[in-house]
Amino acid sequence: MAIVFVLVATLVLAVVVTANWYVWRRLFRDTTRGPGLTRRAGAVLIAGGWVLAIAALVAERSGAPFWLQQVLAWPGFLWLALSIYLLLGVVAGEVVRPLLRWFLERRARGPRPTAPTTSPGSPGDGAAGAPASVTATAPTDGGTVTAAPAPAAQAGPAGAATVSASAAGRQAGHGAGTPSAASASASASAPATAASAPAPQAGPAGAATVSAATDGGGVTAASGVAPTSPAPQTDPTGAVAASVAAPHPQVDGGGASGAAAAAPAAEQTASATAAPGEAAAGDTPTGPSRRLFVSRVVAGAAAAAAVGTVGYGTYGVLRGPQVKRVTVPLAKLPRAAHGYRIAVVSDIHLGPVLGRGFAQKVVDTINATQPDLIAVVGDLVDGSVKDLGPAAAPLAQLRARHGSYFVTGNHEYFSGAEQWVEEVRRLGLHPLENARREMPYFDLAGVNDVAGEEENQGPDFARALGDRDTARACVLLAHQPVQIHEAVEHGVDLQLSGHTHGGQLWPGNLIASGANPTLAGLDRYGDTQLYVSRGAGAWGPPTRVGAPSDITVIELASKQA
Repeated sequence: MAIVFVLVATLVLAVVVTANWYVWRRLFRDTTRGPGLTRRAGAVLIAGGWVLAIAALVAERSGAPFWLQQVLAWPGFLWLALSIYLLLGVVAGEVVRPLLRWFLERRARGPRPTAPTTSPGSPGDGAAGAPASVTATAPTDGGTVTAAPAPAAQAGPAGAATVSASAAGRQAGHGAGTPSAASASASASAPATAASAPAPQAGPAGAATVSAATDGGGVTAASGVAPTSPAPQTDPTGAVAASVAAPHPQVDGGGASGAAAAAPAAEQTASATAAPGEAAAGDTPTGPSRRLFVSRVVAGAAAAAAVGTVGYGTYGVLRGPQVKRVTVPLAKLPRAAHGYRIAVVSDIHLGPVLGRGFAQKVVDTINATQPDLIAVVGDLVDGSVKDLGPAAAPLAQLRARHGSYFVTGNHEYFSGAEQWVEEVRRLGLHPLENARREMPYFDLAGVNDVAGEEENQGPDFARALGDRDTARACVLLAHQPVQIHEAVEHGVDLQLSGHTHGGQLWPGNLIASGANPTLAGLDRYGDTQLYVSRGAGAWGPPTRVGAPSDITVIELASKQA
């Protein structure tokens, strides 16, 4: 048995650790460029939250000083709820993430350009539809490279627009006219400043040529230039490169030049090739930046959704339960009892979080319904009479024509059930410990919770129902819905229960519905009906999501009426 417990505990621990690492990764690691304060703060937040949560649970169950329980309860229990929805948020983000990246990539590409239709040999078009190209050459003495504005080029038969630039230097004949020398000198030059190329002129071969002279202060380059270009490159796929010659007095012949193809469909741009270690022009680092942007958007949305969900769910608990009205017809109920009202409240869970103020809200809400009878069906407290006696004091104000009745829940046995039975009796409630009362129109019975079996105080249906008049309708108070099966065997007409909280925190309802025959609301089992309240308070996190708290007014209906 011990080995099984160790294995289960190890598995649970592994799942929790893995889930929290995954949350940290998505919220902090993937949203930052590298190790730093943000990642460390995220690790401290997640680890610290769980330390507080475990400490709050241990303090409550071990009977630690009540002030310490109160200090730990709020942050610790709220972290439990927040961690659930952070995990759900980042898991949901895995669906959104690829869709968002696809959208951004498609938007970045934009609409595909369409090539203009021109006749061969027409102005502005090269022969045989060849793409126009722009070539810029310019020697420099190491000054700043700038681009000059370029008017429209006049294309020749070959369809290539060529831009050449020459500069007067200080030493003649040095590296004259060699592209390699020109490129080497340009690579060593100062950072380039982007500008536009001068107006090209049509050459004999149909190429537009532009010449620019410099005195060493700067060299003219083509538009769209990236900073500091190295050796000239010609890219047949459409990239445009510009090369700049070394400082010479003259550039003979063709000079040092670099050719590059212009953008498709008449869009002609010139750019300098990037320096080593830098992205080339047109090859912007959109990939990594896009991934970072998507991670931040998804993480921010997940965090905001989690905080908003927990915040709203906590507000719903603290404002107090809402009244729910349900009509339940009973075949054996006499006509005179038609419309009889029973206020059902369960799972108030007074403790280090929900205290006297919350109890007062519950009492005021119940009294406002003006019930004929009040049924408190377990889990009133999470703590000792010594710590929570003052918090439960408002229960003495409960008012009903036929009184208030109480049965134990499983949490009473964690908190000292015998002491609480005496305390609620002192406050004016009537405990039903496997007992029955004959009301004017029906029998009211109550059984202890199944958790009392460990203290030899478990439910005893025979004692509570064995010798009753079966011709009378019977209403049974039993904390847990699983007790319905024994209620059916003893001919109970209606069982009133709580315990499930309706799941309290979605998707906890999936787990709770698997452990209980009815999660919430009215159900029927043979001739016995079962009503399960979602409860007025909350256990652990003072938060409810998808299962709002309630106080139910059961209105009995006679089929004879």
